[in-house]
Amino acid sequence: MVKTQKMKYLVVFLVLLTAVSCKYSSDAKQGKTSKLIQEKQFPSIKADRYNVAFLIMDGTFNTELTAPFDIFQHTIFRKGIKAMNVFTVANTDAAITTFEGMRILPDFNYLKDALPTIDILVVPSAEHHLDSDLNDTAMLDFIRQVDKDAMFVTSHCDGAFVLAKAGVLKGKVSTTFPSDIDTMRALFPTLDIRKKVLFVHDGKYITSSGGAKSFEAALYLCEYLYGKEIAKSLAGGLVIDWDLLKVPHLIIN
Repeated sequence: MVKTQKMKYLVVFLVLLTAVSCKYSSDAKQGKTSKLIQEKQFPSIKADRYNVAFLIMDGTFNTELTAPFDIFQHTIFRKGIKAMNVFTVANTDAAITTFEGMRILPDFNYLKDALPTIDILVVPSAEHHLDSDLNDTAMLDFIRQVDKDAMFVTSHCDGAFVLAKAGVLKGKVSTTFPSDIDTMRALFPTLDIRKKVLFVHDGKYITSSGGAKSFEAALYLCEYLYGKEIAKSLAGGLVIDWDLLKVPHLIIN
């Protein structure tokens, strides 16, 4: 009988010890997770550079994000110019998933983070820029807000649709993905949307046809800011034969 009671006490003790251990482990994990969330790492924004924000979301297309990102990021390796700080912004702290399946952790959450002044806004195309994204009022408000002070607002492929919906392309000439031009004209009948060009520069707006031709629009902006030799150097670093005169484009002013 005594032996049975001792065994019973031992079992109860082990159960209590396990429960306390599990709770401590769980609390430790939660504490570690909370600490990671609290210690969100923001990118280094260096002074005396252009701040270039890339607006990303689920369904963003890889090329229209990575092409201009590559070109602009490489400016830090060129001497004697005002280089670019490049970073991503989204409406979440969680990773977004591109159309092709790449997962990217946004640098800034434009809904709650204090953002650096944005000199250049880049809007890559995303899967739902022709439908549900056009009803994202928070995103459209963000574009309008940035547009007030930005030096340039650029889009690639169907990124032009959200610029149009935000109202910033009024009175401007633009372009978009070739097979979506007629759709954009139907949705925004008052806008002047051109075909047979890879990009259009009108005022501070640069809209491009997107895809691999996103490189050309980004290189053009670099040539506009830094001159032909720097643009050719940036292109050469990515094995691109850059010659603006060979690229179908339209410059309004």
